[in-house]
Amino acid sequence: MLIDILVFSGLMALLGTVGKLAFALVNRRRGALPAADAHVLAEISERLARLEQITESTAVEIERIGEGQRFTTKLLGDRTAQK
Repeated sequence: MLIDILVFSGLMALLGTVGKLAFALVNRRRGALPAADAHVLAEISERLARLEQITESTAVEIERIGEGQRFTTKLLGDRTAQK
């Protein structure tokens, strides 16, 4: 009885694996993405481009703030040294 259950379970697992492999091969041969998936990928690409642009702009602004702070610190240091 136990051996029959184990054999049945093993055969079902084998059948599932073979079915999954066959399904994967059929899908691979199709090649192209469906139109909905291509649209979603294009939208994600646009969002990533905007995010990259925002990140670059933020980095430039932070660098400008740092330059301003260095300049202010230098002016205050020179002012203290003159007294």
